[in-house]
Amino acid sequence: MTAARPVLAVLHPGNMGATVAACAASTGVQVLWCPAGRSAATVRRAAQAGLEPVAELDELLERAEVVLSLCPPAVAEDVARDVAERRFAGVYVEGNAISPDRAQRIADLVGRSARAVVDGSVIGSPPVGGKHTKLFLSGPSDAAALVAALFSDTAVSTPVLGGTIGQASALKVSYTAYQKASRVLAALSYGLAQYHGVDQALLDVAGKRAGSYLTETGYIAKTAARAWRWAPEMEEAADTLNAAGLPDEVLRAVAETLGRWTAAKDNDEISVEGALTILREPK
Repeated sequence: MTAARPVLAVLHPGNMGATVAACAASTGVQVLWCPAGRSAATVRRAAQAGLEPVAELDELLERAEVVLSLCPPAVAEDVARDVAERRFAGVYVEGNAISPDRAQRIADLVGRSARAVVDGSVIGSPPVGGKHTKLFLSGPSDAAALVAALFSDTAVSTPVLGGTIGQASALKVSYTAYQKASRVLAALSYGLAQYHGVDQALLDVAGKRAGSYLTETGYIAKTAARAWRWAPEMEEAADTLNAAGLPDEVLRAVAETLGRWTAAKDNDEISVEGALTILREPK
């Protein structure tokens, strides 16, 4: 007789959270979420992903054996505090793009009542349309194995990095520090070349180097639309650099640049020229 699968709850399912949760749901795992205070767009995403709504957070945490937190990094501790105040007793997966220090603070907070806390980080595109993503895990081995089993044979792979809280978060901020800062630098480089009328020449030069972000001008608009989420991630990465004794000024500047695109939040219609125009506006 097959053992019952643990009930999973996902907190604040955005584009990534909903698609990751959908992968677990596709295996027969019951996946819950709480629509209280969430937007109509989030409600639609959750329904499309096959998530079961639960009216109140208290009931959600009573029913769930595993909770996956995927939310904007700025509110990660607030979300964890809500869970801790209700003395959640299961396995809490802190899956946000935060510094290792914040991951440890959250583990200490939620761990007062939880069976275990697992540090997690999602790297890759949302797992839809044949795409795959990775949910890296670190923390107690039995709890990490339980989480990994929820996504067995899905588009979400779950590498376990080790037993230390903060390892998964460190990997995420290390990766995002380069990947997202590079996108911002590419936008600035293209904008500068365009101002001087040499943008096509820049693309010709960059095209001779394999994989250069400078050739992906269409991504400038995507960066602008996502900047509201990326800016806090850059601050987290800068904090992590500082804690490691490394200079953090570059990433602080990247976060400030991303902050200029606040008005472009989730605007899928913004053009490359529109995004660059925003950057050129006086502060």
